[in-house]
Amino acid sequence: MDSEDRAAESIVPEDKDWTFVIESGCAQCGFTPEFDPAATGDRLRTAARRWLPVLARADARNRPNPGVWSPVEYGCHVRDTCRIFRGRLELMRTLENPEFANWDQDVTAVADRYAEQDPGMVAGQLVAEAEATAEAFDAVSGSDWERPGRRSNGSVFTIRTFAVYFLHDVEHHLHDVAG
Repeated sequence: MDSEDRAAESIVPEDKDWTFVIESGCAQCGFTPEFDPAATGDRLRTAARRWLPVLARADARNRPNPGVWSPVEYGCHVRDTCRIFRGRLELMRTLENPEFANWDQDVTAVADRYAEQDPGMVAGQLVAEAEATAEAFDAVSGSDWERPGRRSNGSVFTIRTFAVYFLHDVEHHLHDVAG
């Protein structure tokens, strides 16, 4: 069995619908949804900087247990989340109520060999993707915060609630790799 097969076998796919954080926040990581959405870009930049020492740790490639991603795997996920959500944000800004293509994060983790990626390279890529996404959120203003979009499962967002959902993902994974 090669490392890709072991990686795919040991991680339990995420099936939780995290949209509850938009209204309720997250008791697990302490995230609260009450913030000015115009601060999304600045909070994202802060979170990206917090990833740098995590990905510089000697244990960045080590899983805390077989069923939990390593810091580098979480870093790859956050990097790709920034890219995917930036594309979705652009759709919401330019189209009327777009439906987002499905993205299976677990399939991506295996296909892109997250576990084998270089933590230093991931750190640089994560910061670059976060900055580009922060700039995209910085460009939103006025009534654009209420523009809608929806996931393929039917979950409906406005850019405002999308910012909350997205930022929780980035900040929550910092909680996942604390230690």
